[in-house]
Amino acid sequence: MERAELERRLREARTYERWVDVLAGYFAGHGLTFGHGTDNPGDEAFWLVRHLLERRDDRWQAAPGPQLAVRAAALAAERAERRRPLAYVLGEAWFAGLEFKVDERVLVPRSPLAEVLERGFAPWCELAPGDRVLDIGTGSGCIAIAAAHYCPGVQVDATDVSQDALAVAAENVRRHGLEGRVTLHLADLFPAGGGPYRVIISNPPYVPDAEVEQLPAEYRAEPRLGLAGGDTGLEPAARIVRAARDFMTADGILIVEVGAGAPAFERLFPRLPVVWLEFERGGDGVFLVTAEQLQECL
Repeated sequence: MERAELERRLREARTYERWVDVLAGYFAGHGLTFGHGTDNPGDEAFWLVRHLLERRDDRWQAAPGPQLAVRAAALAAERAERRRPLAYVLGEAWFAGLEFKVDERVLVPRSPLAEVLERGFAPWCELAPGDRVLDIGTGSGCIAIAAAHYCPGVQVDATDVSQDALAVAAENVRRHGLEGRVTLHLADLFPAGGGPYRVIISNPPYVPDAEVEQLPAEYRAEPRLGLAGGDTGLEPAARIVRAARDFMTADGILIVEVGAGAPAFERLFPRLPVVWLEFERGGDGVFLVTAEQLQECL
């Protein structure tokens, strides 16, 4: 289906439910790769329509208008023809139930760590006001902001090596009114003089360098700096593990996502008794280890 045909079908449709069907068919016909907040064309179509309706339930029942059909077709075509993640096309992403501004300066939020944050790190850690959390490689700021949102009174530091990414994160911190509780740092992993932290959490780059160029176009649209994890893919994670204990409280925990690199990580740190977390909404490759275990085993 070409863009002109897509627009024609949208104009003819009498409900927004039908719009979702038409858009889903359009996306499916273009061989797109999903994984930036959705995993199928139907959910992606629904996201696009809800965005156009400003997520207002009352508008869902109204009759679609021709001008909105033109806009919907244009956004869908940009997604399909340029293979840009829909989050970039719309300038928004959702993570842990919160909305974030995103663009090509940052990765699209999609980590299973959202479940850990929504639970306020329970049952692994019970944070109290005044405790400190560090988010390493914050990108859009989604993990740091979610930590502050779901853990009242906790102070969060967030680092990134990209000034561009920190600019996006700063916008999101302001959007959520957390300027007094989330502090951004331009730093390679750990902020100078930071800590001690009760929780250190990170979704660092973990794709082997040689595999980045083999990723689907939608993933290659994201900043390489946020994806490439060195020759093995585990270089950032390994550096975090080896240095984290110097920045943690005695009862602190470290949580790191390494994705498909989990088996290689276990081979790299065979004596480290990490716990691999399980998620109700899917996802894997996230480990947890305590400060005590880091002290004893490294």
